[in-house]
Amino acid sequence: MRDYDGTEYENVESLDGFAAVPDAFQRLWTPHRIAYIQSGQQPASDACPFCVAPSMTDEEALIVKRGEHAYVLLNLFPYNSGHLLVCPYRHVATYDEATTEEVAEIASLTQEAMRVLTATSNAQGYNIGMNQGQLAGAGIAEHLHQHIVPRWNHDSNFFPIIAGTKALPRLLGEVREEVANAWPA
Repeated sequence: MRDYDGTEYENVESLDGFAAVPDAFQRLWTPHRIAYIQSGQQPASDACPFCVAPSMTDEEALIVKRGEHAYVLLNLFPYNSGHLLVCPYRHVATYDEATTEEVAEIASLTQEAMRVLTATSNAQGYNIGMNQGQLAGAGIAEHLHQHIVPRWNHDSNFFPIIAGTKALPRLLGEVREEVANAWPA
C-alpha cells in the first residue's frame, strides 16, 4: 500500500472500501453533539438560555410543553434520549426562590413528563433532580431547572464509564416532535 506521499508499506491493509467492510465495531452517530463540541461546551452568548427559549418557536427551543408558570424542553446536551428540563419562566436561581405556583407547576409538569416518556419510549425508570449552584454541578446555575432523565435496563455501559461518551440513538428534533405530540392537551 502507498501512503499519500507515495511511501510504500508492506503488510498494511488498504483503506479502500473500509466503510463497507464488516468488522466488530459499532458506529455511534451523534451529529447533534457537534454544536456542543464546537462551542467549547459554553453557551453562545451571555444571555440565559432558559430566559431566551420561551421567545423562540417550540421547534427551535426544543420546547415540548408550555405551562402558565413553567415550561418543559429537551436538554440540548442530553444524558439519555428524552432527557427533559422543567424551567420556570421567571429567572430565579434556586428552589427556595420559586413561588408556590411555580413549584406546583414544576411538580405537575414533571409528573406529566414521566407519563409521556413512559408512553413514547417505554422508560423503565427515571432520574429526577436539580443541581443548584455551580458548586453543586449546575451547568446553568443562574436559572432553576429540574432534570427528568428516562432510564432503561442496561442503558449504562462502558461508554460513559470508560470513554466518557454517551450513545444517543435519536436526533433531538425527532424526540421533541414525538414527546410534544404525545403531551395531553
